[in-house]
Amino acid sequence: MEEEYILKMSDALQKANAIDEELYEQYNVKRGLRNNDFTGVLAGLTNIGEVTGYKIVDNKSTPIDGKLFYRGFDTNKLANGFWNEKRFGFDETVFLLLFGNLPAKDELETFSSILAQSRDLPDNFTEDMILKIKGKDIMNMLARCTLALYALDDKADDTTVANVLKQSINLIAKFPTIIAYSYHSMNHYYLKNHLVIRHPKKKLSTAENFLYMLKGINKYSSLEAKLLDLVLVLHAEHGGGNNSSFTMRVVSSSSTDTYSAIAAALGALKGPLHGGANQKVPIMMKEIKDNVRNPTSEAEISDYLIKILKKEAFDRTGKIYGFGHAVYTISDPRTVILKEKAMELAKEKSCMDDFEFYKRVEKLAPEIFAKFKGTEKKICTNVDFYSGFVGDCIGITRELYTPLFAMSRISGLCAHRLEELSCKKRKLIRPAFKNVCPKKEYVAFNERIK
Repeated sequence: MEEEYILKMSDALQKANAIDEELYEQYNVKRGLRNNDFTGVLAGLTNIGEVTGYKIVDNKSTPIDGKLFYRGFDTNKLANGFWNEKRFGFDETVFLLLFGNLPAKDELETFSSILAQSRDLPDNFTEDMILKIKGKDIMNMLARCTLALYALDDKADDTTVANVLKQSINLIAKFPTIIAYSYHSMNHYYLKNHLVIRHPKKKLSTAENFLYMLKGINKYSSLEAKLLDLVLVLHAEHGGGNNSSFTMRVVSSSSTDTYSAIAAALGALKGPLHGGANQKVPIMMKEIKDNVRNPTSEAEISDYLIKILKKEAFDRTGKIYGFGHAVYTISDPRTVILKEKAMELAKEKSCMDDFEFYKRVEKLAPEIFAKFKGTEKKICTNVDFYSGFVGDCIGITRELYTPLFAMSRISGLCAHRLEELSCKKRKLIRPAFKNVCPKKEYVAFNERIK
């Protein structure tokens, strides 16, 4: 396809799609499905996840400490509960999101056993879908494999709650395997390293099993597995309003199959403004550190952060990655607990200098942002900031950061699909778009002028 033609027609396309910015205000368009005070437009009700970062006082949004609830339970209390009891918490979290209550010991043992027994991929699936059809992006490979599993499901289009629950558990169990194998395939074919395929182990937790498939036996510490488990728990759900969960609700409302709905949600999660943001943080942090003479100097770090905001440094977008959130204002509750536990990992891995550097940037960035923008709007570190640090400490390559997000969030996505399908008065989600294109008269083909 000729580049000159594409460039020319791209200009024409942009002109055809241009809309006067004033029209959005004239028609009171809720851009990004957000109100004028930046709160989300209420589009549904849910029992699953709740995100709070502000309260409305006298019709004004007032910042408060962030809170995240899974089925009414404070996630920080959940996390501290299994952490202090020296248990892995992800399977318990999946059970909670799907069924609405915390499992008793025997319930959790049964559920974890079912997940463990469902980890293996179908016969020849690894060779046919992951090794033969190579891929440079693990998220795309994950979506492809999800759709391929449709063809192997005799009841793929059955949207009864019982069948969708069966499909959901199967996908939640298989995602870590697909992600690990996709990584090894990419590592082999494109980075020319040895191909390694390790079969899932039923007796390991989800986090341990993934690290085993990724790195091998005795190649990870107990603390690394615990931190990965915590990251999975904290990414599992984030309310129905986040982009991928809302995508899941929209697509599920059409009564399509589970595999198509999950693939659509994965496409949303991959985006750099959503799940893909976590890859940017460690790269940005390395650039800052490489470009300041003294990484302990707050003045030098501040100067470089200003360069980033001025679009003079890093990726020239003017964004300081790992900061700011659509809902959280004063604090992101996921960051609070992850930072606390990440310090333990930093000590084990002799990464305390890097950890202290992260803390300096965390302290300075909100101040620099407010001063540069001339605003009183509060921004805080979001979960991407320290999850990237944890990934680096564990030795997980950045190509896996967003897939890890998907490995966790699949549980919340399935919970939202099941809730959407369970709604007795379910309707096809169909928002309105106002057409502002002027009416035109048809011109016969021979009379058209270029």
